Amino acid sequence: MIEELRGTLLLSRLSSEQLERVARRAVRSRLADGQLLFSQADPFERFYLVLSGQMRLFRLSPEGAEKVIEIIGPGETFAEALMFMNAARYPVCAAALGPTELIGVDSRDFARMLRESVDTCLLLLGDLSQRLKGLVREIDNISLHSASSRFASYLLSLSPAQGEELALDMRKGIIASRLSIKPETFSRIEKDLSDQGIIAVQGMRVKILNLAALERLAGLGEFRELAALPCQGGHQG
Repeated sequence: MIEELRGTLLLSRLSSEQLERVARRAVRSRLADGQLLFSQADPFERFYLVLSGQMRLFRLSPEGAEKVIEIIGPGETFAEALMFMNAARYPVCAAALGPTELIGVDSRDFARMLRESVDTCLLLLGDLSQRLKGLVREIDNISLHSASSRFASYLLSLSPAQGEELALDMRKGIIASRLSIKPETFSRIEKDLSDQGIIAVQGMRVKILNLAALERLAGLGEFRELAALPCQGGHQG
């Protein structure tokens, strides 16, 4: 377990003694697809490292509607920020996307260890800062871009090439929620882009037929055109 803990960015620079301390109080969990790890408002006792599989973090509205907040993959941690918030309860639910293995770290003892080491505390804050920047970018994307643009950006995030066939990395309903798109809107966008010859869809596989058009839809094409314009000195009245 010590080597597994050392392999993640958040814990990689802990000393051997610190890793041994974390491992003594840590627990290993294996979840089946869809199995719940904790629910919204459950007591906060541990933060988690994903070893394999994926975890879906989501909130439930009073009406029971689900909004996916984040997808956590192997080597990533989640819920560690709650230590700095004096949070008594988890603000989200966490469930497995496929078979998933995790290590749960005792948050109380880890917080005590942070108080004993300023350097360790600063390393953790740096990791949390990077994650916060990523979430801010996602909020901007949702606020400033259309559903079609967000859909195109998601496909481009899978690093496609012209003519390349991609396997979607999670169920379409999960992707739609992650992009703040209704499932029926997600299906309509997928069909519209197929009808326009931009993509071809077969189940969970998508083939990029017109990469330039997909980039324009995501806003990248316009950015590249502006970047290619020559700079003009002086002010023209």
